[in-house]
Amino acid sequence: MIKIYHNPRCSKSRQGLAIVEGSDKEFEVVKYLENQLTVEALEILISKLSIQPIDLVRKNEAIWKSDFKGKDMSDKEIIEAMINHPKLIERPIVVNGNKAVIGRPPETIKEII
Repeated sequence: MIKIYHNPRCSKSRQGLAIVEGSDKEFEVVKYLENQLTVEALEILISKLSIQPIDLVRKNEAIWKSDFKGKDMSDKEIIEAMINHPKLIERPIVVNGNKAVIGRPPETIKEII
């Protein structure tokens, strides 16, 4: 089943959700700001995305700029920052089986659904 990690307040995330809804496939919406991800779940997502943890960080978020920007951080520390501040997680993320994409631009979602 397809999963979309969604933030309803984000226009790109809403566009991504519309693409998933239009696919006529079964899907689950995960509102990760309300239901906090575990370290393990985030690590699995990063693995499916085939990226480094830093590549999942929204670097223009105020909390990143004020608390983390310019610091030498390990992957574990970056993951912990995203767990503690889920707004830092890039969105939307769409998972289909062992594949995942960040829906920026939202059209990239079509590659895996």
